[in-house]
Amino acid sequence: MEKITSLQNTRIKNIVKLGKAKERKDQNLFILEGARELTLALSVGYKPDSVFVCPELFAKTDYPHVLDSIGKELMYEVSQQVFEKVAYREGSDGLIALMKPKQHSLVDLSIKNNPFIIILEAVEKPGNLGAILRTADAAQVDAVIVCDPQTDVYNPNAIRSSVGCIFTVPVAVCSSTEALAWLKQQGITSYAAELQASEWYQDVNYTTPSAIVMGTEADGLTDFWLNNADKRIKIPMRGKIDSLNVSVSTAVITFEAMRQRGF
Repeated sequence: MEKITSLQNTRIKNIVKLGKAKERKDQNLFILEGARELTLALSVGYKPDSVFVCPELFAKTDYPHVLDSIGKELMYEVSQQVFEKVAYREGSDGLIALMKPKQHSLVDLSIKNNPFIIILEAVEKPGNLGAILRTADAAQVDAVIVCDPQTDVYNPNAIRSSVGCIFTVPVAVCSSTEALAWLKQQGITSYAAELQASEWYQDVNYTTPSAIVMGTEADGLTDFWLNNADKRIKIPMRGKIDSLNVSVSTAVITFEAMRQRGF
């Protein structure tokens, strides 16, 4: 196994480059950090391009067998000093992999009877995207559809904040127009979350095929969804602030839906 001890190594420099969305798209690769996350990715068919291991840190991992199925020709040993310069999180367990992404098209979604879907319009903060994917996994949501995104689903911070749930939740990326047409084709009722709605979120019946549509924190939903969703809903706010973080709002509504469904 080749050992890397310099930050000037071309492979290390490339990890840094892949922090940018354009490089991820051009190279068709993304960065994955963490043995748990790699375990989840491998379990659903993701393929590694290369894997970088810091032995001192990896010795502490709870997933020591994650490398058993990876060919030695794909692995590189990295010094702790170099690894800590390219790691995205504190307390890392010493593993970074460059992975080949999957296509996330609507046609690839396999939806069961009576689904519950989360739709995100123009999500821009990778931390929010990751947190929502974590909620979706916890609630066993049928899919998350990301419309007109301002960040890509393989942003390293989205993967980190999702704790790998990008790999456990069915995800599609498309335009809002495509998402709306797909909902209508599937017979799924859409509920747009917005501050001026007249109906409280807890008074809605989510026990039939349902999708909640969430907007950005700064601007909320665009007129496209406000005008085309089947209903508008809102969360009661009793304080001086008129809205919650979008990931929190999504969790509140999602778990109300799960409660109604006998979660």
